[in-house]
Amino acid sequence: MNNFKILMNGIIKENPTFVLLLGMCPTLGTTSSAINGMSMGLATMFVLVCSNVAISSIKNLVPDMVRIPIFVVVIATFVTVLQMVMQAYVPALYATLGLFIPLIVVNCILLGRAEAFACKHGPVPSFFDGLGIGLGFTIALTLLGGVRELLGTGKLFNMTILPEQYGMLVFVLAPGAFIALGYLIAIVNRLRKA
Repeated sequence: MNNFKILMNGIIKENPTFVLLLGMCPTLGTTSSAINGMSMGLATMFVLVCSNVAISSIKNLVPDMVRIPIFVVVIATFVTVLQMVMQAYVPALYATLGLFIPLIVVNCILLGRAEAFACKHGPVPSFFDGLGIGLGFTIALTLLGGVRELLGTGKLFNMTILPEQYGMLVFVLAPGAFIALGYLIAIVNRLRKA
């Protein structure tokens, strides 16, 4: 399997949000705006790429009995680095995403990719797998955040598109995340079958 195919697989065929339905907690919790969704997706992608490469590099050194705990430690290390960098350089964004940054450690996408792909392939294919899955997750979160922001406030990336009186409060709140995600999954499923 070539690297481009691995990359596209994560974006389209195995999109973690729209196809595999993984990572629903940050998907629903952080997508009140397009910028929040994109930021959470990029943060997750960074950890996913780094942990995939690290895990594929050390896979032969790790005994099967402690494989999962080692994977979690590797993922937690990159999340800690990300958290410190965000806290230092983008404190407002870090405050907005809040608790969801440390929770990347237990995001099933990361452990799932470590177990399903990184521990069976080399560092280069694992890099492209992490990049593809991360891009798919980022696109999904940005799209969901954009839909919610547009329908809820009339803005997109904080730029006014529609007058504010056309916004529907439900899309800014938690139920709007479920409604918008349901419709986006239905649209993606329809497009995949066409």
